[in-house]
Amino acid sequence: MHKVLVVDDDKVLQESVKQALEYHHFQVSVADNGKEAVAAVYRDKYDLVVMDVNMPEMDGMQALTEIKKHDSSIIVIILTAYSNVTDAVKAVKEGAYNYLEKPISSDNLVALIKRALKARSMVETTAFSAPTLSLGDDGSDDKFVGESNSMQKVFNVISKLAQVNTPVLIRGESGTGKELVAKAIHYNGPRKDNKFVAVNCGAITENLIESELFGHEKGAFTGADARKIGKFQYADGGTLFLDEIGDISAQMQVKLLRVLQEKKFTPVGSNREVSVDVRIIAASHKPFEDMIKTGEFREDLFYRLNVLPVYLPPLRERSSDVPHLVNYYINYFNNIHGLEVKKMSDEAMDALCKYSWPGNIRELRNTIEHCFIMESSDELTLSALPAKVKNEDEQAATQEREDAIIDYKEIQNSVLKEAGSSVQGDYQFTFATQENGEVKLDFQQAKDQFENEFIVQALKLNKGKINQTALNANIPKKTLLRKIEKYEINPKDYY
Repeated sequence: MHKVLVVDDDKVLQESVKQALEYHHFQVSVADNGKEAVAAVYRDKYDLVVMDVNMPEMDGMQALTEIKKHDSSIIVIILTAYSNVTDAVKAVKEGAYNYLEKPISSDNLVALIKRALKARSMVETTAFSAPTLSLGDDGSDDKFVGESNSMQKVFNVISKLAQVNTPVLIRGESGTGKELVAKAIHYNGPRKDNKFVAVNCGAITENLIESELFGHEKGAFTGADARKIGKFQYADGGTLFLDEIGDISAQMQVKLLRVLQEKKFTPVGSNREVSVDVRIIAASHKPFEDMIKTGEFREDLFYRLNVLPVYLPPLRERSSDVPHLVNYYINYFNNIHGLEVKKMSDEAMDALCKYSWPGNIRELRNTIEHCFIMESSDELTLSALPAKVKNEDEQAATQEREDAIIDYKEIQNSVLKEAGSSVQGDYQFTFATQENGEVKLDFQQAKDQFENEFIVQALKLNKGKINQTALNANIPKKTLLRKIEKYEINPKDYY
């Protein structure tokens, strides 16, 4: 049950709002002014505050600042008389979700509260502890799922970007969920009630992209038998998502840069300028730094878009999220197909965690759906997985066996030398155990002990940085991550 604090010095209105919200199963508390509201927020945890602007002792604007300073995740809805709408608009800019003019319709208030709570669920801002980022009222069932540190950082950046109006550049491999990030930013920001318009620049031919973005006049070119509104104008007041922006031509880059700078454009075949208020979110998997060097992409446009970049890590770099994603998609396809699959078998889950996922989350989703089609029991087993996933698991096992055939002494001494040890040969591993007075050699035990110590030493030398450790220790990153998981090593311990 969501907890709501109603703040108003008008007792009649306060009680009216309280009863309306309790009827809709909210847990409601009240306060008579901003000072009491701040004290209540410090004393207890609230999901949402409904607050008047003009109140004695501390007004709504001051209380808003203090509440957001204490807990930025609390949603604040401002109530205002018509004469104070300017203050309400200012409050929204200061962090309030939205405002309502008095007299208040209980239906409108409840609808606004539900919309606000749904928007907040997209990004769990309370320490970003929840592993799921869900999306809003656009009909999409897709979600971000991630407990890994890399995804928590992404959620953090999304929450910051949602509150500002700067252009955004989202980078990441195909299938990592770039459009989901764009939607999360839009539906958590001040443009949430306006349009979100997506354009795949890579899917539109070069001679049509200008017309698609800026529109055209009747007769502007062959086949233009009617005037057309472009995506920029259609998205006015909202967000325009330009996917695969790295595919647009140099000429279009110039025109796009002008729109970003001047917020104006000229439709194809027209002499009139059109002014627009559109937030641009762009995305691409391409290496912009290399494209800038070769002249394929304008440096000024790149820096205009890349104010606060979002980098989506590939799934192979956050393998700890795979089980969460698998469980999410099992529930998702159970609902879609009306089935009751309970889980993925341990053997199959292990194969999924070891797979490299070149197609990222999109490929994992398709893999789970493939399992639903192939499996006839209430548990998804290894036999239901696509052949390429199983084959890579076998290849990983082969690689692990090959990893065992190494010169332990040479690597041991190398590690100790880097660590500054002057007694390299004296560092000993326990290669044997004693049972009943007999010495028993155990190759696997010795191998595991060495690998564990080797990885710990390497992480120490590289301050817990995975990429740097893999490079300097000459160990494939995929193998390093697998061993870290196997030996339950926490790289954070060596930051």
